Amino acid sequence: MIGTALMIGLPIGLLLAIFFFMKSSKEMPKNWTQFVCEVRMQICGFQALLDDFIMRPRNKVELYKQPGKIALITGGNRGIGLRIVRKLVECDIEVILGVRNPIDSRKAVEAYLEHAKIPPGSCKLHYEQLDIGNMKSVREFAAKIRTKFDKIHLLINNAGVMSVPFKLTGEGFESHMAINYYGHFLLTHLLLPLLRAAGTVECKARVVNVSSCVHKIGEIDYNDINKVKNYYPADAYNQSKLAQVLFAKYLNLIFAEEGMPILSNSLHPGVVNTDLFEHSSTNYIPWVRALLFKNPEEGSRTVVYAAIAPKLETRGGCYLSNCREASSHRYWNNSVQCEKLFNFTCDTLRIDDYFYKRN
Repeated sequence: MIGTALMIGLPIGLLLAIFFFMKSSKEMPKNWTQFVCEVRMQICGFQALLDDFIMRPRNKVELYKQPGKIALITGGNRGIGLRIVRKLVECDIEVILGVRNPIDSRKAVEAYLEHAKIPPGSCKLHYEQLDIGNMKSVREFAAKIRTKFDKIHLLINNAGVMSVPFKLTGEGFESHMAINYYGHFLLTHLLLPLLRAAGTVECKARVVNVSSCVHKIGEIDYNDINKVKNYYPADAYNQSKLAQVLFAKYLNLIFAEEGMPILSNSLHPGVVNTDLFEHSSTNYIPWVRALLFKNPEEGSRTVVYAAIAPKLETRGGCYLSNCREASSHRYWNNSVQCEKLFNFTCDTLRIDDYFYKRN
């Protein structure tokens, strides 16, 4: 009898422990819908961890010199962003960092590059203030960039948050959507003239959206986009990551239709051990993250691959993982759904002509 109870109790106890310590946020689901969302989130995460392990030999990017190119990255001062900047610098690419605190960011980046034996004075780095979740800040940042630069070859929409407590921005946007999606949607719009000026038929400019594997279980809730009625952090995060993927896909469709010399792709960098997980239950057992998750350098590889790989020169509209094309959400190849989200976002942000009178 005791043996039977142990046989039943131990697996159940293990599953409950895994569920609790691997939760996407520190708060417990409050209803069945939230519980299902959390379970799906964890299943998706475990599948991604397995894929990262199996595809580790494929997760490689070849760096090569590209003097004269300019890249702009949001959130390049920590996590995988720091490693992305390092790889771009090693390619002789000039880098603009859009960051909340330019002074502190400069110190962090320069210290990291010095530790990597790359003298900060040997590379061209620019630090500009940007709060990507604040649309006024995005507009001011883009205006400043347009006065200082006439071309941007690579736009890497990297900054993001995950599973943060519910909060509406001053403009009334839920924080995941504002930071992960709306801000980058607006920034891409405002920098399109610089991207078009940089791209050529032989070497197109590129837009790279850093998304997540959990976009596959996301849904766009047009009736409650801010999740006010039933907020659960993972649900809001998944929605914002799906929005990034559908946005990248639709952008590339229009670029191709209009003959613009720009490519747009999205990607999953891997399950990476960074402070993105600061609001998750994995903080209770950080050694598990160190053991199972990718390190930030490994997480930066697919991002840089999307930005510079020659193999993608004719392969826009892709969703990538571990430096190769991967399966995506059921709406990924649905142009109607992609356009619906695009038009909804333009209305939300009051953008009349996203592509500046196409020609």
